[in-house]
Amino acid sequence: MGFFDMFKKKSEPAAPAGPLVVAADARGTVVRMEDIPDEVFAQGILGPCCGIDPEVGEVFAPLDGEITQAPDTLHALGILGDNGVEVLIHVGVDTVEMKGEGFASSVKLGDKVRKGQKLLTMDLEKIKAAGHPAVVITVITNGDDFASTELAASGTVEPGADLFRISKN
Repeated sequence: MGFFDMFKKKSEPAAPAGPLVVAADARGTVVRMEDIPDEVFAQGILGPCCGIDPEVGEVFAPLDGEITQAPDTLHALGILGDNGVEVLIHVGVDTVEMKGEGFASSVKLGDKVRKGQKLLTMDLEKIKAAGHPAVVITVITNGDDFASTELAASGTVEPGADLFRISKN
């Protein structure tokens, strides 16, 4: 590096060339959108989504971003990804009726999160005892802002594995 090189303006890093990735947020079996046991999600009304039938009662951040929704019922979280992807994580079907019972959050509104960071825990037995499916639903709520959203996983997944690949317009 020459003496005058230190005065040159540093260039911004290039945007990723490939698709954006949203990772699995739980350990378990992938549930395709149309098989989610809730019509709002199964029909994609809130956006492209899928579920994970959890083996363990832990939910992790599927991407780097900021918590934008954190209801008192602790059954759902919204994240605005640093990459512009908006994600809603909804734990279980009709679990809002549990009013937070069986859930514990590790984050609050406005927190910055990193992919793989634990967001919340849930008591799978309490959810089952309350008569609710425990499926962890991951929704891309701004899917219309992108050219395509493709489910990239099937079968059993671990947190951090590619779940969705999203192509920019």
